[in-house]
Amino acid sequence: MNAVVAAVGIMLILSLCRVHVVVALIAGAIAGGVLGGLGLEGSLAAFNKGLGGGATVALSYALLGAFAVAIGKSGLAHALADRALAMVGKQESHGGGAVKWMMIGLLLAVAVSSQNILPIHIAFIPLLVPPLLYVLSRLQIDRRLIACVLAFGLVTPYMFLPVGFGSIFLNEILLANVAKSGADIEGINVSQAMLIPAIGMLAGLLIAMFSYRKPRTYDLTTVDQSKVVSVSYSPLTLLVAALAVAAAFVVQLWLDSMILGALVGFVIFSVSGVVRWKEADDLFTEGMKMMAMIGFIMIAAAGFAEVMRETGEVKTLVDASTHWIGNSKAVGALMMLLVGLLVTIGIGSSFSTVPIIAAIFVPLGLELGFSPLAIVSLVGTAGALGDAGSPASDSTLGPTAGLNADGQHNHIWDTVVPTFLHYNLPLLAFGWFAAMTLK
Repeated sequence: MNAVVAAVGIMLILSLCRVHVVVALIAGAIAGGVLGGLGLEGSLAAFNKGLGGGATVALSYALLGAFAVAIGKSGLAHALADRALAMVGKQESHGGGAVKWMMIGLLLAVAVSSQNILPIHIAFIPLLVPPLLYVLSRLQIDRRLIACVLAFGLVTPYMFLPVGFGSIFLNEILLANVAKSGADIEGINVSQAMLIPAIGMLAGLLIAMFSYRKPRTYDLTTVDQSKVVSVSYSPLTLLVAALAVAAAFVVQLWLDSMILGALVGFVIFSVSGVVRWKEADDLFTEGMKMMAMIGFIMIAAAGFAEVMRETGEVKTLVDASTHWIGNSKAVGALMMLLVGLLVTIGIGSSFSTVPIIAAIFVPLGLELGFSPLAIVSLVGTAGALGDAGSPASDSTLGPTAGLNADGQHNHIWDTVVPTFLHYNLPLLAFGWFAAMTLK
């Protein structure tokens, strides 16, 4: 069996059996490395070598977690939760329908903005979602729907809009690697190439809204209501919070560093007195703890990806699929998308997947007669496939970090499985259609 297929399969099976994702990633990586001919020592060496690749992301998330806790201390999220709770009380006699859709729309807008307007990615989730859990539970909103809404906002903007994280993914990674691999990208509009796949993501979101429209009951006694009602705030603390967020945004864009942006924001909270100096150390530690699981999973995923690269089995997997392709563009597009899905689910990052698959898919696409625009769409979709729906992706880890604050939301069955079904299946269909129709 191909080592990549075996490694990803083992990781997914263990995750579905509720084995911790870090353990599943390590077990899958070692099994894949051994099957790929690296041996136990070689597999461990490759895994250890790859760990450093996730360290920067992990540190960024740790500091963003501390920044998020400081914002929470200011009462910004709690002010929003208090307003929402008051609206729920007024609307309950009418079923709370208007407030329900307002909450869903708010979370969707913030998730989309986190990729471009205020590119802090998933850091807003542990800041904003836990204080809203009581409101969401009162409204009996199925948290699987919220997970799908957040995943849509975290993935779709970067795969379609060339702003913020989208500029990095579409221009610096996708177009650059397609050109490097031999395709002529002159005059190509990357947003046009990814429009149809993005519509597939939108279709998945609409299906999720229909699928999880029924009320779902959560135990209100286990929701920490203090997160909604016990944090005091004032116009001054809210003003400081707005200033800190703006400063973090400016620094991040200026120096291209999430780490320094979050650090500057945290310092503003400390200097202003919103976070007392003697509490700063404890709050910083609390924030790092909050994001620690995500950081460790991202580090383990980087090690997993390095083992897969060292085996060379990704190319073998593609070569094996060419026997099924023959000269059929339709079969070729489908096989390339499926390989992209498999690789991204294992690695957990579309940003890391594109450089791996572009070198193989671009020559194959040219040989089959796909246009450069179709190839860009094919490679971009193959890379984005699996981002939502991977146990190791920040697009699933982030929503779980917020929605499971009271222990009533399972990472695999309430986030990973729903996002996999609602986004990867439509993305496969719409990505295939785009590859076949773009000229």
